[in-house]
Amino acid sequence: MKILELITDNVVETQDDLARMLKESGFNATQATISRDIKELGIVKMSIDGKRQKYVREYGDRSVSNDKLVNIFKSAVVSILYANNIVVIKTMSGSANIAGMMLDRLENPDILGCVAGDDTVMAVAKSEAVAREITDELSELLEQ
Repeated sequence: MKILELITDNVVETQDDLARMLKESGFNATQATISRDIKELGIVKMSIDGKRQKYVREYGDRSVSNDKLVNIFKSAVVSILYANNIVVIKTMSGSANIAGMMLDRLENPDILGCVAGDDTVMAVAKSEAVAREITDELSELLEQ
């Protein structure tokens, strides 16, 4: 509850910021614990000014949340390409985590994993055919 309170009342940009605020509030937490809590609470990073990000919680039921995520995804993505079995999604600065989250939401067992940076997501698929399918699926989503 304290984490939710802190991210609601403050601009929390990093896990280090959150750890410091928790400590100031009398809670000692490791980075691993904070990382796990962030995931369990459905907390994501959102761009606040095109340069900085802050932690926010996804609200509402999953379908509303998914609709919002799709809209943000559509606004953030610049391009989706694949090479061999790797899908590369280019986004506006600070938005790669949204594209990575969208990949995770596909729950495709043929995606071996993905890594999001600031403006690029790389996902490794089991095969080139799967990478092509993922690229096509996400590209169709952009056109809706």
